[in-house]
Amino acid sequence: MPLAEFRRRVGSEMGTSPWITVSQNVINSFADVTHDHQFIHVDPERASLETPFGGTIAHGFLTLSFLSHMITGAVPEIEGSERSVNYGFDRVRFLLPVPAGAEIRGHFELLDLDQKHDDEVTLSYRVSVEIHGQSRPALVADWIVRCYLA
Repeated sequence: MPLAEFRRRVGSEMGTSPWITVSQNVINSFADVTHDHQFIHVDPERASLETPFGGTIAHGFLTLSFLSHMITGAVPEIEGSERSVNYGFDRVRFLLPVPAGAEIRGHFELLDLDQKHDDEVTLSYRVSVEIHGQSRPALVADWIVRCYLA
């Protein structure tokens, strides 16, 4: 998509990602990588008995990590882009737990576009991660992405 079209779309929805299933295997793999084996994530039997969730839930940071994948299915690249990098977050809120086996997807609204140099654009997105069948989002974040142009 041309940069001029991104400029026109500031303040509007840019797209929605496809659904992603957050399986127990994915949660377990994330626990292994991060060394976060808290039972609410990795022990379905104990989590069903000792938590209000009815089973295991995804790590909040796992849900956040999916944003990098979600954006590729929701927002087109800027024409002439050589690479994009995660610049950071201004705000992240985990509003609902994501149960093991749930499907999630991201909604991306372009909040701002800042270009201080010809070869660099900073994009700010409001991202809301929806859980299939829930009215409230799992996560809402203001995410900053820097794009480098040829």
